Amino acid sequence: MKIYADENMPLVAEFFAHLGEVTLFNGRTVSPEQVADAEVLLVRSVTPVNAALLKPNKVLKFIGTATIGMEHIDQGYLASRNISFSSATGCNAQSVVEYVLSVLWYLAEKYQWQLSNKILGIVGVGNIGQRLAEAAAALNINVLLCDPLRAETERNFKHTPFNQLCRQADIISFHTPMTKTGPMASWHLLNKDTLSLLKADCALVNASRGAVIDNQALLHALQFQPRPVVLDVWEQEPDILQALLPYLDIATAHIAGHSIEGKARGTAMLYQRLCQLLAVTPEQHLAALLPVSAVTKVQLSADFGLPDVQNLARLLYDVRRDDALFRYHIQGEGFDWLRKSYPPRREFSSLQLAGAKLPAWMAQLGFTSQE
Repeated sequence: MKIYADENMPLVAEFFAHLGEVTLFNGRTVSPEQVADAEVLLVRSVTPVNAALLKPNKVLKFIGTATIGMEHIDQGYLASRNISFSSATGCNAQSVVEYVLSVLWYLAEKYQWQLSNKILGIVGVGNIGQRLAEAAAALNINVLLCDPLRAETERNFKHTPFNQLCRQADIISFHTPMTKTGPMASWHLLNKDTLSLLKADCALVNASRGAVIDNQALLHALQFQPRPVVLDVWEQEPDILQALLPYLDIATAHIAGHSIEGKARGTAMLYQRLCQLLAVTPEQHLAALLPVSAVTKVQLSADFGLPDVQNLARLLYDVRRDDALFRYHIQGEGFDWLRKSYPPRREFSSLQLAGAKLPAWMAQLGFTSQE
């Protein structure tokens, strides 16, 4: 079996080699000719999968995307050709939550905030948004949720309309998929008009899709009224609006979900799905393939509490590192290089905590105990 995979998918050879011949390709430059004989195609969000890419291929049986988003996949076309498809929904949710938590701790430190006195508005309450809401509750942060789709389908979902959330929230974090049409379209959800609704010092965090925020409108607004802003995603990636950089507290290269666990979990989910389709027993397992973390164990003191968790989390990840790398390299090596060369980052679960019994609120954040 011929398996073609994006070269930036971690552990892809380790997982798939026993199923067939694995060939790697550049996800941004891949051509129809390169994958014309692929029986399995494994991609990321940088590769549009449509008739233009797949028409020469007459043998393709399975396509998997190691991402939670599926905007780059023409699912109608795949269905018309009876090609099986799978995504990695939720694979990097914890990684994105830990990114946002690092952002919140940084902003609180910089602006002398008491996070428990702030209202966090979460726009898009799927895998990531729901986990973030639970983590925020663990940190005693007040939360408003905005998800019109869930509001339509879940009777007890506490939905706050977006315009109302803009007026009330002290921090807004976006976690919505990209939809350009319809009553729930998220394209340019934050635009010239909705920007004008925000509190003067409302902080913005976007780790969802770049075009959820109109970047030109944001730049114009920030030139007249600065506010805390954090962007991990941008319009027109990789050719981003660099004029925004001086106005941003944190700027990163679409890496919120790029923990080792988050990326490898996406590969593992596609592997499990392909094994299922082939009726093959999986031979590889994620836990056995993950590298040993630089910090593996921490002893908690009996008086460990909420004020200490920020320092514990920073043993594993501090968003200031990625901001510094971004500003240093963006004009030279560029956006895609920053993503491809992203340094190792581990999730909270890689750290085994010993000593005092793990509080429930720490488990809500994603930490695990040695037990």
